Amino acid sequence: MQQLGSSKILVTGGAGFIGSNLVEALLGKGSRVVCLDNFSTGKQENIKDFLTHPDFSMITGDIRNADDCRNACEGTDYVLHQAALGSVPRSIKDPATSNDVNIGGFVNMLVAARDAGVKRFVYAASSSTYGDHPALPKKEDVIGKPLSPYAITKYVNELYAGVFADLYGMQTIGLRYFNVFGKRQDPDGAYAAVIPKFIKQLVRGESPVINGDGSQSRDFTYIDNVVQINLLALLTDNPAALNTVYNVAYGESTTLNELFVLLTMLLQGLGLPAGEIRPVYGPPRAGDVQHSLASIEKARKLLGYNPKYSLPEGLKQAINWYYENLK
Repeated sequence: MQQLGSSKILVTGGAGFIGSNLVEALLGKGSRVVCLDNFSTGKQENIKDFLTHPDFSMITGDIRNADDCRNACEGTDYVLHQAALGSVPRSIKDPATSNDVNIGGFVNMLVAARDAGVKRFVYAASSSTYGDHPALPKKEDVIGKPLSPYAITKYVNELYAGVFADLYGMQTIGLRYFNVFGKRQDPDGAYAAVIPKFIKQLVRGESPVINGDGSQSRDFTYIDNVVQINLLALLTDNPAALNTVYNVAYGESTTLNELFVLLTMLLQGLGLPAGEIRPVYGPPRAGDVQHSLASIEKARKLLGYNPKYSLPEGLKQAINWYYENLK
C-alpha cells in the first residue's frame, strides 16, 4: 500500500458536499490539497474552515475552461475528480449544460492530468449507469440502457477514462456512487437529495413529499464510507485494481417509506415530535430507477473496502450535524 504523505492532491468540486469531505480527510493526513470549484453548486461555507490551513489552496475556476484545468493540475500528484452537475431531474430539464460540464469538463480534466503527468486520476462515477437493467444486486460488469442525460454523461466518463488508460498509460479508477448522504449535503434547492431534504422538513415539523408510492428502494451510503474508498483508490498498489470501476455503497437496500420511518424514530430520540408527521405522496420522477442495490464484493476484494457506517449509523451522524446547523 502506498502512502500519500505530503503529496499534492487536486480535488475538483472541492467546495461541494463530497469534495469538501475529501478535502478535510486529506488535510488530516498531511497532504497538500488544491480545490478547484466554480461555486455553481459548491458553497464557500463548506471550505471556510480550510482557508487558513497552510496546506490548502483554492482555485476559483471551471472545468469547462481548459486553462483552469491545466493550472489546477500543475505539479499535482493525484486528482480526485468530483466536479459535475448532478441530479437526474436537472439533466432532463437542461441536458446541454449537463453534457458540457460532465463530459466536456471531464475530458478537459483528463487531458490536463495526462499532460501534467498526474500519477492517478480517481473520478466520481454514478450508479445511474445501471439504467434499466433489472438485476439486483448491481454488479459492475452488467449495465442497462441509461434513463437520463445525466446517466449518459456518467457512462461516457467511464468510456473516456478507459480510452485514456489504454492510449496514454494513465491510471484511472471510477467510483460509482450510490445515494451518498452526510454532513454538508445541501437540503435546499430544487435538486436536493432525499435524506437532507427529509431531515430538514421533519426538524421543522413539515411533511416530506415522497415521489411515487414510496416502495422504490435505494442503497444509501454515508459520506465516511465514500471518503474511505477514495483514499483506498489513491493508495492501492494492486495493478489489478486499476483502470476499472467500483460500486460505492453499503450493500443494503431501503425503501423510501422505510427511510421515512427510520428518520422519524431517530428524530424522536432528539425530543422532536416527528412521529406525528405523515408524508405526502406525489407523482414519480421521470428518469428514476425503481430499485437500487449494490454488490460491493469487487471493491472489498481489490481495494479492501469495508464500509463502517450502515444506514442507521450514518443517519445518526447526519441528523446530529443537521440538527446543529439548521437551528
